[in-house]
Amino acid sequence: MMPVSTSVTGLRLKFAGSPSLLFDDISFSVNTGQKVLLLGPSGCGKSTLLQVLTGLIPDVIEIPVKFDEIVIPPSWGYVFQDPDTQFCMPFVDEEMAFVLENLGVPREEMTARIEQGLRQVGLNLPKLHLDIQSMSQGMKQRLAIASVLALEPEVLFFDEPTALLDPEGTKQVWDTIKQIGKDKTVLIVEHKIDEVIDFVDRVVLFTHDGAILADGSPETVFDRHKERLQQFGIWYPGVWSDYAAGAAYRALRDADGAGPAAGREYGNPLLQLKQFTAFRGREPKMHVDEAQAGPGEWIAVVGENGAGKSTLLQAMMQLIPASGAAYRLAGREVRGFKDVADCAAYVFQNPEMQFVTHSVLDEAAFGFRRDGVLGAEKQALALLEEFGLEEQRSQHPYQLSLGQKRRLSVATAMVKEQRLVLLDEPTFGQDAANTFAILEKLEAWRRQGTTIIMVTHDLDIVRYFATRVWEIERGRLAKDLQPRQYLRAAEEASSSDVAETPPSGALPVEA
Repeated sequence: MMPVSTSVTGLRLKFAGSPSLLFDDISFSVNTGQKVLLLGPSGCGKSTLLQVLTGLIPDVIEIPVKFDEIVIPPSWGYVFQDPDTQFCMPFVDEEMAFVLENLGVPREEMTARIEQGLRQVGLNLPKLHLDIQSMSQGMKQRLAIASVLALEPEVLFFDEPTALLDPEGTKQVWDTIKQIGKDKTVLIVEHKIDEVIDFVDRVVLFTHDGAILADGSPETVFDRHKERLQQFGIWYPGVWSDYAAGAAYRALRDADGAGPAAGREYGNPLLQLKQFTAFRGREPKMHVDEAQAGPGEWIAVVGENGAGKSTLLQAMMQLIPASGAAYRLAGREVRGFKDVADCAAYVFQNPEMQFVTHSVLDEAAFGFRRDGVLGAEKQALALLEEFGLEEQRSQHPYQLSLGQKRRLSVATAMVKEQRLVLLDEPTFGQDAANTFAILEKLEAWRRQGTTIIMVTHDLDIVRYFATRVWEIERGRLAKDLQPRQYLRAAEEASSSDVAETPPSGALPVEA
């Protein structure tokens, strides 16, 4: 009989404000050396289970929990969904040194160990003593992974470790994890499963209410439970192909002629940028020679982690300093936040940066109440139901799963139908059903004339929804392309190196 690395029996757990138990007497164990993928709808408790198995709940995160018996690994490492929750020190070298000091590594060996750890995850920095908060979220995520791998733990817990990475970075990080984790016990929560499906030997499928529906080999679970995977809206191999062939996407194509991503001419530009530069402090970080966006466009902003995608959106929203020859929005010159606030909505990469109240319901109602809408609470409840958050209405927004937080942030941005919507990775951490639901809601807005500018690493969003692509390279808007042009170039770049596989989720370019 194989020794057990981690387990829990009779687990019962309930979040404050939730009407029911998240886990109701479930038992779960992992044998030493197993590679386990946890799948289930957003909010079903996957991340919470990992936190219980490490003792983070209730030792660090105070949540009422009961169990009959629990086995916590003596040596474990955990990579969180949100990398900002991981760090103890303000600078990269200090963060890595903090880990190495705990392992007793001599000071004279640290620099080489730090450089090696960063190389493992593809994090190339101009200097080691770099302020972590100056890095993009994707770069932070690589640092978080590097710091955990440096611990050399016996058991690795990964909670969507590549959610913020581009396709190339996703592959690179998973290749590293596979190499380092081949002789370890590994538990993974991940929506982007293409890169891990050949690594795991066991898949555990959860229902919406935290019950275990299936537990077996990947082949068995995907073959026997495909209908339930579709019903629950869980990512599985080929899900985008099935969605594109389904009734919902066909309806979008039929209503829009050749489809949402078809090329078309647009009227007078809603947005115009000319010699536009964004700053972090006094340092220029992003530049646009000239660009414009018309009503009813869906522009996907793509590029490597740290290229400047989020910086561009924040500057357009006037959340960070910017200057230029021209920035016009809806026919008027933009000189500050007040000039964009009534016309544009913004969805942050980190949804917690948007929350201003202490309950999900109050968060949804905030915009309605601010605008003096009659029946604000009723409108808010309808909004929560639309985004699958009605059962969480009494919870604090910080208690939600990352996917639920993201849905709440998108929902609150949609309270008022703005002419411009800026979204920074709005679908990361989402299951398939919620991803498609968000995209369809945005597409409905686009049809009404709203301009959508979205940072994304998902090539299938580019393929099936974008009307144009802005490619960011090293702090500049380098290319303005049609989606098919960008996808063809991406696939050619991928196929040119036989050592690399196509980007996660990539499908053949349509003729």
